[in-house]
Formats: sequence, structure tokens, C-alpha cells
Amino acid sequence: MISFFVNDKPHSIDAAPDTPLLWVLRDNLGLTGTKYSCGVALCGACTVHLNGAPVRSCMTPISAAAGQKITTIEGAKSKAVKALQDAWVKLDVPQCGYCQSGQIMSAAALLARNPHPTDADIDAALDGNLCRCATYQRIRAAVHQAARSMKG
Repeated sequence: MISFFVNDKPHSIDAAPDTPLLWVLRDNLGLTGTKYSCGVALCGACTVHLNGAPVRSCMTPISAAAGQKITTIEGAKSKAVKALQDAWVKLDVPQCGYCQSGQIMSAAALLARNPHPTDADIDAALDGNLCRCATYQRIRAAVHQAARSMKG
């Protein structure tokens, strides 16, 4: 039995220790906002926060989450996430939308540690998040918009 917190709620799962966190979130807990895409931590669609740091849930074994705090897009309610979601809508960022939860989780982690990111900071922080629709310019603009809106 592995116990952990997801979106501030305690959970215990009887699963093999090497079960990917992504499958536990989606299949056991029904949190489908975190997406499966590449399955090898190359695209970032499955990004969640583990104790506030972005991780690829497709390659994170559930054993690594034991006793830890996991935040998914469903439970992400920080000021940065709210600012990012508002900017995403205002700037019409998504096209197909599949990668967006991972993009927002990575961007929120960036804004939590760097509230005034440069283009280079944004590009580096979101480098591992792929958007097959290539909305990178709008994603970068939305991160800047969110950072500005968080100032006041």
C-alpha cells in the first residue's frame, strides 16, 4: 500500500511500486486532466507537481510519490495557475489543447520560482513541453501576460 496526497487529499493505492504515477492519477483516481502522450518523458503532456516541482508522471513510479504531495491541473489553484489560465484564454493560446495542462503546470512552476521570466527563461523552463500545434509564441506571450498580471 502506497500512501500520498493528491490535490491536498490523502490517498492509498495498492499498486506495484513501479506503476507510473500517471496511471494511478488517471485510472485509479479518475484525474484525466493529466495527459498521456509519449510515455517516455519527452513531451511534457503528463506534467504534474511533486512537492511543487514539475515532474513527468509517465516516468515517475508511484513509489516515488509515497508520502509526497502531488498537484494535478485539477487541483492547481495557485495565483500563478489562475493568472496563466486567464492569460491562456485572453490570448487564445490553445489549438487542439492536448498539451495545455502540462504547459500550464510547467509554466506555474517557473513563475513560482521566477516571477519575472525572460523569453530565455520561459523557453528553458518549457523546453520539454511539446506542442504539436506549435503555439509556442502564444504560450510565451501568455506566460509574460500572467507574470505581469501577478504584479498587481
